Amino acid sequence: MTGRAIVITEPRSELSVTALLLPQKAPENAAFLWAYLEQPRIVPGIHAMWTGPEISCPIPATHLEGRSYAAPLPAENATLTPQPGDIVLSYVPPRMWGGSPNAIFDIGLFYGQGARLLFPIGWLAGSVVAQVRPEEREPFAAACGIIRRNGACEVTFTRVEI
Repeated sequence: MTGRAIVITEPRSELSVTALLLPQKAPENAAFLWAYLEQPRIVPGIHAMWTGPEISCPIPATHLEGRSYAAPLPAENATLTPQPGDIVLSYVPPRMWGGSPNAIFDIGLFYGQGARLLFPIGWLAGSVVAQVRPEEREPFAAACGIIRRNGACEVTFTRVEI
């Protein structure tokens, strides 16, 4: 069976997992992520403040400027309560959060129970675009816990065919 996946790494925590894309459930969001990762990307990551057990990786606006795929995304395979192993792509339209003129695209790495997509601006459904392989979820959670303790980091996302 062939499919598409994302390898997610962060050296200080020894994070290294594979998340399988879900194009049947979130076609536009999966297509966005696949196009964005046409080359490996290093994205700043930080433990989320509002959403619980999540490493939040907001895509820098400079990565999106002039890109045709950086268009509004629909909520697909939507959730307000991500589960451990869910990779959630959140889209916030321009000017919605703090009046920022740029849209926000955030890759959320959810690693534990009790997550919720409640932000200072209210509830915002995100799209479950990929899932960490079940056998990798324990080391995923352990590495994310290290990131939580260490603070800000740089997460590398690389697309792979499997």
